[in-house]
Amino acid sequence: MANFSIAATALLVASANAFTPNPNPSSIIHKININNNNNNINNRSSPATSLHAVSTPLSPLTQWGPAITDIKSTQQQYKSQTKPDFAPTISAKTLNIAGDKDAQLKYIQDHAFELKAKMVENGAVVFRDFELMKEQDGFVKFYETLGMKTCLDPLHSVSARPTVDGKKDSPVYEAVNKESRKNFFIGMHNEFVGTRAPRAAAFVCFKAAETGGEFLIADGRAIFRDLKTELVEKLYNRSIRYSVMELPFFGWLDNVPGPVQQPLMGIIRGLASAAINGKVDFSVDLQWGEGGYDNVKMLQARAPKQPPIVVHPVTGDPTWFCNVHSHSSKLRKDRESIYGAERFEDGASQINKSDMFFGDDGDISNEDLENMDEVTMNNVQFVKMTEGDVVLLDNYKCMHGRNVFDGTRKHGVAWFGGWDGEEEMTQKYLDEKNAVAML
Repeated sequence: MANFSIAATALLVASANAFTPNPNPSSIIHKININNNNNNINNRSSPATSLHAVSTPLSPLTQWGPAITDIKSTQQQYKSQTKPDFAPTISAKTLNIAGDKDAQLKYIQDHAFELKAKMVENGAVVFRDFELMKEQDGFVKFYETLGMKTCLDPLHSVSARPTVDGKKDSPVYEAVNKESRKNFFIGMHNEFVGTRAPRAAAFVCFKAAETGGEFLIADGRAIFRDLKTELVEKLYNRSIRYSVMELPFFGWLDNVPGPVQQPLMGIIRGLASAAINGKVDFSVDLQWGEGGYDNVKMLQARAPKQPPIVVHPVTGDPTWFCNVHSHSSKLRKDRESIYGAERFEDGASQINKSDMFFGDDGDISNEDLENMDEVTMNNVQFVKMTEGDVVLLDNYKCMHGRNVFDGTRKHGVAWFGGWDGEEEMTQKYLDEKNAVAML
């Protein structure tokens, strides 16, 4: 019994540490603010305030959109349409404002609505040759002038992502620059954690890696269009769910006598479930499994099921909103044969391992995973960013990732819960849809 007590204590401590929110007093204010506004996710504070930590809201609740009644017909209709443009580039050199920060800021100010409309319509906008965004202060001026409304990192409720300047309440976060993660290919994903997803993001390059480190983007509409129809139907009708963490502390249970093992596993599962669900704002279901990276008995935490395809909250486009490329254990292991094994150097890294299943907990076949991988990579653009370059993206239409790298890389990201003019854009697309329906 003494061994169980030690193991259970270690489990609960590890679980709590993995999911502990930022211990900043203002986090209480964040939780109160979002809970009072759950029915109005557009009620967001302006980023332009000296009380940043108090006024910046949590990442908004994910907008899944209405159910798609006939996913097969929807995909076939989408296949018949002209392929939409994706991620246009805007160059300060082409605009004849290279080297002039004041002119660059004025351009952003004068074209703010147009640039945001491009982001929404085309999924992303790539800004090149802008000296304005080479430093964090200029980057903040860029997105504030655009009228983007900052929100906290979606990981805020479960862990603390480092900030670029090292300040706890900074709005600009590190974009996976650690040397220990340089050989880890970050698969394509939309940013969301549990029930929360930012509406948009701006990724900035403050220093490019000497080799590799490209920022990766892909059009979710194109991935939806190109996947096998039977796979789309299967995934959409059965839904999906993620394993969001693994607790690999239980190899010792194999040595526990059979009559004791099952009751003991039930007790451990109950304690861990209480500890984890007390720390996060979404439901986590713990399931026993075997294998993982080290082939030991482990507890796997699975998030609620969700659709892999959503209706875009502004344009109404169906778009792939599924993180299988980054979350699938099989696809990550396949990439290890190319880039080398992942380096897990601390307890949090050991815990933060993921996988994906059907919504009914069924396994997804290797054939299906390989089709999703192939279609995703066929649609990926490798964006080699240099200092001051920014990719402004719509988090619902545009997936992102990061290539492996060598050298020193310093990229940052700001998350947005919305932007000025979003309601006007939504109404425009709704009016266009109604006009077409009346023809």
